[in-house]
Amino acid sequence: MALIVQKFGGSSVKDAERINNVADIVTSTYKEGNDVVVVVSAQGDTTDDLIAKAAEINDKPSKREMDMLLSSGEQISASLLAMAIERMGYPVVSLLGWQAGFDTSSDYGNARIKRVNVQRIEQELDKRRIVVVTGFQGVNRYGDMTTLGRGGSDTSAVAIAATMHADLCQIFTDVDGVYTADPRKIPGAIKLSSISYDEMLELATLGAQVLHNRSVEMAKKYNIELEVLSSLTRRKGTIVKEESNVEKMLISGVAKDDNIARISIIGVPDKPGLAFKAFKIFSKLASKGINVDIILQSIGRNGTKDISFTVDKNKMDDAIALLQQNAEKWGASNIVSDDNVTKVSIVGAGMETHPGVAAEMFEALFSRSVNIQMISTSEIKISVLLNKADGDRAVEAIHEKFFENH
Repeated sequence: MALIVQKFGGSSVKDAERINNVADIVTSTYKEGNDVVVVVSAQGDTTDDLIAKAAEINDKPSKREMDMLLSSGEQISASLLAMAIERMGYPVVSLLGWQAGFDTSSDYGNARIKRVNVQRIEQELDKRRIVVVTGFQGVNRYGDMTTLGRGGSDTSAVAIAATMHADLCQIFTDVDGVYTADPRKIPGAIKLSSISYDEMLELATLGAQVLHNRSVEMAKKYNIELEVLSSLTRRKGTIVKEESNVEKMLISGVAKDDNIARISIIGVPDKPGLAFKAFKIFSKLASKGINVDIILQSIGRNGTKDISFTVDKNKMDDAIALLQQNAEKWGASNIVSDDNVTKVSIVGAGMETHPGVAAEMFEALFSRSVNIQMISTSEIKISVLLNKADGDRAVEAIHEKFFENH
């Protein structure tokens, strides 16, 4: 008998037909003699609908109250799925995040899991019940509901799998695995049989929406093997594990992230101590929880330099307000921003031992007259910042360049 954790995304439970389909998958796993813990997301576009409802009442609601509202979406999914399983004649119980033992930080809207006390889940499994848990949520030390951020149900599932030493953690979504690009936009996208944690983490962080990046971080840390598969086709999916295929492809995928903005600090005096000023700038941003990605410093003019960097679009206003408060102190002449940009990236462990990958990527972009604004590289990824209008064309060109002969 194995312990299997199964997570189902919003598209898998969006209506009664899909919920009954999920109930069939779950009970089939249970009938094979396994203990089954199921984690569910909110139905379809429920989260977006709830955000819209909040905006009708208050255009600047507190993050605490938004978490109280948004956590209700998963509760609906969990109870409906439990009802479907119950109707099929199987023992089942649904649990909210706090009932399932999720203790989190108090960062409303983007809380971190501190610990998972799985005692209640274990008690229910001992009674041979299927346990359905609301993903994306927990409770902080004040007893307030918290949410883990977009995609947080993946992290909820992996956290349970890690704490309970599950034999398998399956992430069911609307695509049947991890592809070299979004198969809904790139018809020639290739499904991968396996991918390493590091590659999947880069792709998830860079805009691929298959898995929440924090779930991959946790899976790598606790060596939890993941399977990404579709709840609709039930075909074998993609395995995410420590090592992937021995004969690796040069790159594993192309990702695009539209949730990004570019900010430039203009005219920062070159002397004295530009490095110290950069330290002050980025430490100030970090203190407010604003992550910085691509960074570019200009060559300079008239004894000054411009510093440009990218942040999540939803953090742009906070970042600009913070920078404007300190611009005079740093000697900067202006703060400018642009959210009409996108980040396109290639990821692959094979890049480490193959020179010329960047040249091929830039050639592909040049062939489609795509201009590059900023560049960032690491051992297994290359990211470029582009005008948003060029994003899809860039992904298509790069994918053709690296995968047309696969």
